[in-house]
Amino acid sequence: MGIGTSIFLIAVGAILKFAVTTSVSGIELATVGVILIVVGILGLLVSLFYANAAGRRGAVVQDRVVERDPLV
Repeated sequence: MGIGTSIFLIAVGAILKFAVTTSVSGIELATVGVILIVVGILGLLVSLFYANAAGRRGAVVQDRVVERDPLV
């Protein structure tokens, strides 16, 4: 799950939790909203952790010294 997907889940969850007042038989939309918010936050934390770990693992660059004869 990427950062964008996590933010989308948080936004949809917040809409279901705080803005929707419709009732559906057999399901509580506020509870679904809270679940989506929690899943979105967990996904965001995992995505940020992996992005940070990948940034620290940068490539190692080694310079190769080639000695040349100054007279040539």
